[in-house]
Amino acid sequence: MDWSAATLWWVAAGLLVAAELFVGSFYMLMLALGCAAGAVAAHAGLGASAQLVVAALIGAGTTAVWHYRRARAPRSAPVESNRDANLDIGASIQVPQWQTDGSARVSYRGSDWNVEFRGDGRPAPGEHVVVAVQGNRLVVSPAAR
Repeated sequence: MDWSAATLWWVAAGLLVAAELFVGSFYMLMLALGCAAGAVAAHAGLGASAQLVVAALIGAGTTAVWHYRRARAPRSAPVESNRDANLDIGASIQVPQWQTDGSARVSYRGSDWNVEFRGDGRPAPGEHVVVAVQGNRLVVSPAAR
């Protein structure tokens, strides 16, 4: 079986896409774009060295652009305080009383939770807002009034 250069480039691009599905790295797709560009160069009749240059430029260029774009994107909040990952963040709870160490025990969503105060001053009974969830402990701050 005699494969053309374009077929080899397309097979390499397909293997990179399949590898991306297993690994989950978007960078593999950028390299697959480079292989696809090499295949287009082969279809255009360019020589082997020109195909390699085109594939390398497109693959490396798209990888660099994607890396630069990700580096400039804002980082998301840690999972413990990220509203997108934990729907309890921002919920209001009533704290009836605080212990001297700044902790409390409250009933929230049908279960008893340990509560930790995070804020200025001393904790006071009343309405608080969940700002983080650490394991089975709610971290709260006073509700804005």
